[in-house]
Amino acid sequence: MSDTTNQAQIYRVDLDSRSYDIHIEPGCLSKLGETMSTLFDAPSRCMVISNVTIAPLYMEQVRSALELAGWQVSECILDDGECYKTMNSFSLIMDALMDARLSRNEPVLALGGGVVGDMTGFAAACYRQGIPFIQIPTTVLAQVDSSVGGKTAINHPHGKNMIGAFYQPKLVWIDPLVLNTLDMRQIRAGLGEAIKYGLIRDAAFFDWMQQHLDDALHLDGPALSTMIHACCRHKAEVVMADETEQGMRALLNLGHTFGHAIESMTGYTTFLHGEAVAMGTLMAARLSEQLGYAANGIEAQICRCYEQAGLPTTIPQFSAEAWLNAMGHDKKNIGSRIRYVLLHQIGDAFVAEHVEPASIKALVKSYD
Repeated sequence: MSDTTNQAQIYRVDLDSRSYDIHIEPGCLSKLGETMSTLFDAPSRCMVISNVTIAPLYMEQVRSALELAGWQVSECILDDGECYKTMNSFSLIMDALMDARLSRNEPVLALGGGVVGDMTGFAAACYRQGIPFIQIPTTVLAQVDSSVGGKTAINHPHGKNMIGAFYQPKLVWIDPLVLNTLDMRQIRAGLGEAIKYGLIRDAAFFDWMQQHLDDALHLDGPALSTMIHACCRHKAEVVMADETEQGMRALLNLGHTFGHAIESMTGYTTFLHGEAVAMGTLMAARLSEQLGYAANGIEAQICRCYEQAGLPTTIPQFSAEAWLNAMGHDKKNIGSRIRYVLLHQIGDAFVAEHVEPASIKALVKSYD
């Protein structure tokens, strides 16, 4: 797998009338207005939704690019953090859209990480029964994963992303240069989602990630562009095959059943999403070994990769009952059955729908 240059890379997500481009290019933030003008009949009004961390860094650049192309721009600025991915924040977005009186053909833009992108997309799906929205992801996690695929949602005290909709963006506009303002913890958390693609469907990419982790951690341009494009391609291929998660798209949730439970049980304030997913993936790997689906050693191999990336590998201590209760609210479940994404080997994941509670209790006990 060779590194790409700093040239623009465009990947088409082909979903018939809901198709859109993923545009990856260092420095493309300043070109957004030009592309917006080609997507819509004529520049009109739009709204940019961001948060208190990202808006001071990039709102003016986005606003200038849009206004230069003739757009009238309004803003909605939210608090920052997973703990604000709530109905209250969703209401604030809806109030802003109502006040701006955007019509059905006037877009809303999500400038931020996965929280901003998910909430903006959900608001766009609901306002006037659906208006166009554009993803401008500003974190590693959002650029390699959450901005692509049309999953939009907010959290509920009973579980993460329990209220939402499948609603595809009009465009995903990725400028890797915006990652330069991230702290190292955010970068590491995003790499957890990137590594996931190697684990579920591309062993060669897992090897490439191991070899280039230091480059990615230091935001090396060519390595970063290669990683982002590879992850977006994998995500798009899965989404094109199974847009609404009736089958193979569930594989993208490796580590998420356990990871979402960790986030929920710690009040969405202790771990970043990518950190929780990394720990959840280690639990899924150990469960795969304990149930005989994977050979011994796969957990250790993944753990070494996460340690190299600086991700947490110590599993939080909760009772088996607490784990089962938290995972019982996972949106991927069917009836009362908890679905787990497990591994046969690196690059080969599958969905297990018949894991007994006793197996989970044994898994939790193994961390005592």
